[in-house]
Formats: sequence, C-alpha cells, structure tokens
Amino acid sequence: MGKKAMAPAAVAALLLVLGIAGVVSDASDHRYKPEDPVPLYANKVGPFQNPSETYRYFDLPFCTPEHVTEKKEDLGEVLNGDRLVVAPYKLDFRVDQDSQVVCKKQLTKEDVAKFRNAVIKDYYFQMYYDDLPIWGSIGKVDKEGKDPSDYKYFLYKHIHFDILYNNDRVIEINVHTDPNALVDVTEDRDIEVEFLYSVKWKETTTPFSKRMDKYSQSSSLPHHLEIHWFSIINSCVTVLLLTGFLATILMRVLKNDFVKYAQDEESADDQEETGWKYIHGDVFRFPKNKSLFAACLGSGTQLFALTVFIFILALVGVFYPYNRGALFTALVVIYALTSGVAGYTASSFYFQLEGTNWVRNLLLTGCLFCGPLFLMFCFLNTVAIVYSATAALPFGTIVVIALIWTLVTAPLLVLGGIAGKNGKTEFQAPCRTTKYPREIPPLPCWLLKIMNGGGGKPDVLSLLH
Repeated sequence: MGKKAMAPAAVAALLLVLGIAGVVSDASDHRYKPEDPVPLYANKVGPFQNPSETYRYFDLPFCTPEHVTEKKEDLGEVLNGDRLVVAPYKLDFRVDQDSQVVCKKQLTKEDVAKFRNAVIKDYYFQMYYDDLPIWGSIGKVDKEGKDPSDYKYFLYKHIHFDILYNNDRVIEINVHTDPNALVDVTEDRDIEVEFLYSVKWKETTTPFSKRMDKYSQSSSLPHHLEIHWFSIINSCVTVLLLTGFLATILMRVLKNDFVKYAQDEESADDQEETGWKYIHGDVFRFPKNKSLFAACLGSGTQLFALTVFIFILALVGVFYPYNRGALFTALVVIYALTSGVAGYTASSFYFQLEGTNWVRNLLLTGCLFCGPLFLMFCFLNTVAIVYSATAALPFGTIVVIALIWTLVTAPLLVLGGIAGKNGKTEFQAPCRTTKYPREIPPLPCWLLKIMNGGGGKPDVLSLLH
C-alpha cells in the first residue's frame, strides 16, 4: 500500500520537472522583425582558471546605466549563480553598428586597479543574447619583458559582435575584441576611456533547431556525443547474467547452511564451524542505534531515487546545453517530492527492527541529509557574501527553499512514515540469530604490534596461524 502511494508522487515529480525545465527563460518565441530589440543580458565576470569564482558584471567599473534592470530569474538560475542584468549594448535585429559609443568614462585609480587585477587573473565576461551564451576576454597581459615587474596590462575597450540569423530568428553570436583598441592599466592613474562596440549581421542556412549544437560540440565532451544504446543494453545484460549465475551458485552452496542454521540452537552449536560461519548467529542481530540505521537507509533510498530520476531526465534530453538552471531546479523539486520514499523506507524498516519511537525516527530521517547540508550552506554562503560572489543566495531564494522544505518535503516525509508504519511487516532473517552475542576473541600480539605501529614483521608461521 505504501509503495503504491509513493508511485503517484514519483510520477508527479517527473512530470513537474519536465514542465519546469522545458520552459524557455525568455517569454518570446524568438522571432523578430528588422530593428526589433533583442534581449541582451550581462551575467557575470570571473577568472578563467576558476569558473566557480564569479562576480556580478557591474562589480567591475564598466559603463553602468543610471538604472540597472535585473532580469527575473527562476530558482535554478539563482542556484547556478546567474545574476542577469540588462547590458548597456543595443543589438537590434539585423541592424549593423560600426564603432558605436557606449559611454565615455573617467576611470579613477581605484577603477584602474580593479581592471588591472582582473586582467592579471585572466577575467572573462559572460552574456546572454536571445538565450545564447557568449564569452569574451576583458584584457591581455604583454609579457615581452622577462621580469614580471616589466609586464604591461591592457584593457579591451572595443567589442565586436558577429551575429548570424536565419529569416526572423537569431542562430549564432560570436564576440571578439579589437586588439588595436587597448587601454594601458599598468599604472595607477586617472584615465578617460571611450568604450565602443560594433555589430555585424550575416545570414545563414542553419535551422533554429540546431543553434545549440555549437555549444555542445565546443565543450570538453566529444564532438559527436551519441548514446550507444546497443552497447549499454549489451553491458547491462552481461552484468545481469553474471550476477544471476553467481547468485545461483552461492544459493546452492549456502542452502544447506541456511537450513542448518534455521534449526534449534543446541543442534547448531554442536556442529563444528569454520570461517564466516562463526558469526552466522550475529549477522542479523538488531543494531543498538536502530533509529539512526533506519534513517540512513531511508535517506539513502531517497538519494538513489533522486539519482535515477535525474538520469532519466538527462537521457530524454531535458538538460540540453546551457538550459540555465534546469539541473538545479530538478534537484530541488525531485528531492522534495521523493521525501515520501525516505519516510516510508525508514519507518517501515524501523518497525521491523522493533522500534517504538517512530516520530523521532522521522525527524532524524528528515535532518540526516538536510542538517549537514544546511550547516555547509551557511558557511559557504557566508564566505560568498563576504567576497560579494554570485554564489551567495539572496534572502528571497533562501525563504523559497525553506518554504519548499516546510510545505512539501516535511508533509510528504510524514505521510510516507505513516504509510510505512501501517504497512509494517515482521523482519524475516534468512538464518537464526542467537540470544547472546558471541564473544570477540582477543587479537594476537603480533597483530596488535602492527596496528599500533610497532616495529618488526611477523613471520610466515605466525601469519598462517
């Protein structure tokens, strides 16, 4: 009954995530007429060698508009560290621009120091144009001098956008900087900089449905990444057959032992035992910390179910290249909806172990994974806030996650626990458990020396003994 009750929740999780992840971040249908404005969002900046260290785009003293307009982002985008704002560049559909002035800005010594530090760390910037990601370099280092003190640092001030279109759709965008339009930021001094940009539109025959292929091929994965279903099925069948053969052999060998150990205690103790059979009566003895053991089993089952659903969504193509935030949204939603699996498994197994305080067991199950995760999040989020990184979650996002845990995760956990409590069954061990645990014999002296780091090596006779 409990497992049947969990099935609709699992199906709902799959359908909900499919619906959430499949929504395009831009509300339009990506069709434009000539001279229509196309959304361009500046996302973040950060060192190329450390992609996890990212900051807001306007943390560097670029041309900042009077009113910075932020894009409304979903939960997954915020968890991914995206902080989209309207960029100061105007890239209307099929409108070429040549050396258009963004702004003339007087850089102070502090601004020059920020840009120089960004150039030294090889900072890049990231933007999104009609949901297409673009990257560019902020500056370059001239290493003609052998001594690092003789290096010169330059800032790019002219950006070129090359955009490909097919009829009324944007297909591809590339960005590069003008190597001749440089600003020397080696020394701390006030500089007046004129930031420029150019736009060039070209027609292409590439269909709109294949415009994301470029990004999947430019990643670190193979260029032609295909799922070889035949090889996967062949490997799975081979593993299942080998596992079945091994299990059949082991069951035939152990069948007589199971029958013998299922008899009364006196007749089993009279027989001579060797090897692992010495502890056959203690293997299925109930542990002392029943609640912790059942909670670990429940949390592990939930994480396994979460992994299975994520792999299923990945196989059906939900997490296509640069579908911003789809993975994090799926993780949060599916984890919340599969909490009933954890409650059912933990409660059912806890009652099989003759546990009585099932409420305490459910609380432990709910906090076993979320508790350490919350403490780690508090530490990392505090560090991110101190360094003003985009990894720091806003207060509103933290409230949303807390509400999801309170209104979805906790109730489903309790319902799963009630289902497991009502559907409890007796624990059926494959062999008899003795009334008293077997005494653990003392370790040999030579083994104690090895464990304590003592010198000397045991001889062959001692090891054989």
